[in-house]
Amino acid sequence: MYNENPVTETVNSSAFLDRLRAATSSAHRELEQIPISAALLQPTLTDAVYFEYLSLMRDIVADAEQHIFTPLHNYIPDAQKRLKTQWLDHDLAFGNVKLQIQEFPLSATGPFQDGFAMGIFYVIEGSTLGGRFILRNVQETLGRNHENGAAYFYGYGNQTGSYWKNFLESLTQYAADFDQQEAIIDGAVFAFEAIHQHFAKTAQPA
Repeated sequence: MYNENPVTETVNSSAFLDRLRAATSSAHRELEQIPISAALLQPTLTDAVYFEYLSLMRDIVADAEQHIFTPLHNYIPDAQKRLKTQWLDHDLAFGNVKLQIQEFPLSATGPFQDGFAMGIFYVIEGSTLGGRFILRNVQETLGRNHENGAAYFYGYGNQTGSYWKNFLESLTQYAADFDQQEAIIDGAVFAFEAIHQHFAKTAQPA
């Protein structure tokens, strides 16, 4: 029965999220330090680097949405609203980018159990929250917004914070209901490391 002890549940959820952030902090930091990732926050950002980054992210997001996320709709009530490939396609059209899909190791490594896949979802959903900070620089340096090439970083707009909060509630509820804390952490670490490898292998920052 849910919420039988709300105080204990809150404490456990908070402790789990702390463990999840701690376990992924190193891989997250290393990913942000890759030149093409770091360039997104620099005043020297160019369209060429920006659209290369979006193209690489499309490989990741499209692969995950096609092969990994469908079973997770059972645990995330608004999962259908969180699909992001269409945002990336919208943005890439403004850069006249011809898609050249790169092999990405997520689905090739699977299939995954749902808990592990939830960890991957955590990483991709978290990138939307972080994208709001990147958006500021994209607007200032490239003059792009959600209508002309920055829909992906615009994310859910002013609702981005509430979307993140709701996702974390679904994540922690799932972790508690199915005792999947460790699997989620493993999936999140794997996702950060896989994305890092994809960026490092293919990105050629200017």
